[in-house]
Amino acid sequence: MDLRIEPLTPARAADYFDFFDERAFTDNSPYYPCYCAAFNMTAAQIRREFFDRAETMGGGTEALNAAMRETAARMVDQGEIQGYLAYDGSLSIGWCNANDRNAYARVGEFDLEDVPGENDLPKTDERIKSVVCFEIAPAYRGRGIAAALLERVCRDAAAEGYDAAEGYPIVRDSWEPLDFTGPVRLYEKAGFRPIERRGRMLVMRKTL
Repeated sequence: MDLRIEPLTPARAADYFDFFDERAFTDNSPYYPCYCAAFNMTAAQIRREFFDRAETMGGGTEALNAAMRETAARMVDQGEIQGYLAYDGSLSIGWCNANDRNAYARVGEFDLEDVPGENDLPKTDERIKSVVCFEIAPAYRGRGIAAALLERVCRDAAAEGYDAAEGYPIVRDSWEPLDFTGPVRLYEKAGFRPIERRGRMLVMRKTL
């Protein structure tokens, strides 16, 4: 594997959508369709831009996928969705959603079927880089790609003057292969430590 990691930019939008359309959910993941936009959106935006828009496009899974893709394309172009793509050579094979904490409406695990409201993590004057999602192509899982993505997030955040990085893993009784928030152990190995627990979600932080 010829692994490289690059920040998402509008110029890499085609690679972003190629990953989500062609490789991210080839294991029949229940999270399909998804373009990792909902973390930044209010509940009203999710209802309007995903579900209401899908109804105007004919309804069903394919219409929902198209509505989500349409919204994500706008958000990538405007820099609202931020993070890193992992590549094997020129092929996009992984993704990590990472942005300023104040850019998110919610973090942690949620179900779009319930159109979640905003969480109550307070806005902060600290500069905190939040890591909210990982997705690795099934054929590339278990090869250290999520760890490499997390290391790059922390390195760049430190260079950009952030005070800390945070992750929001879910405490589970057993290993979950579709754990999109990232497992607790991933953050522990990268030097994150728990600072708070909210239900099943840990807030884990690393000082940069």
